[in-house]
Amino acid sequence: MQTMLFAVPESRWTVRLAESIAGTLGNPSKLPGKAYGISAKLCNIGAKLAVIPGSICAECYAMRDNYNYPSVKIGHDRRAAGLNSVSWRDAMVKLISRLDEPHFRWFDSGDIQSFQMLLDIVYIAEQLPEFRFWLPTREKKLVLQYQTNFGSFPDNLVVRLSAAMIDGNAPDYAGNTSTVVTTTAYTCAAPDQDGKCKDCRDCWDPEIKNVAYLKH
Repeated sequence: MQTMLFAVPESRWTVRLAESIAGTLGNPSKLPGKAYGISAKLCNIGAKLAVIPGSICAECYAMRDNYNYPSVKIGHDRRAAGLNSVSWRDAMVKLISRLDEPHFRWFDSGDIQSFQMLLDIVYIAEQLPEFRFWLPTREKKLVLQYQTNFGSFPDNLVVRLSAAMIDGNAPDYAGNTSTVVTTTAYTCAAPDQDGKCKDCRDCWDPEIKNVAYLKH
């Protein structure tokens, strides 16, 4: 994919152009709507945790099963290449704005790549107030850096700091969090409804402090 190093005028945006920059959106069967993912091999904190036994990243679901299909890998690579474009955030606004389902997930695979990417995700949320965004991440340093410099995230962007260890405590963080458990202490509804969110939207709800996922 060729990197576009120029900003596209608003009047020139088409879906085809947006997809040529940002790649196509993901469609995980579990979720009510679309998602954005890149290879889990590109995770910064996750790559360090992956070699630690008992960590969530050591048994990452995004490194196996359906995520190993060639078509999925190609999609991840195209999206990752698009991050080098100054028009990436506007391309994502174009693609997401067309969706009928207003709940969007960042990173069903992978994680934030840089502080600039986090700023771009915030920009996208601000441009699309009618959508609800859920951002799970282990990049605590970047999250705190944003809050130190800019304060709160947009009301329609729920950033959940993810725990590092299976059956471990939630991150020490005043905002929203998530954990992974092997017991009946899970609060995610998916295990009890065919592995799907269905009508549940807890992950996107800022009033839900922590969501505990059953290890899978």
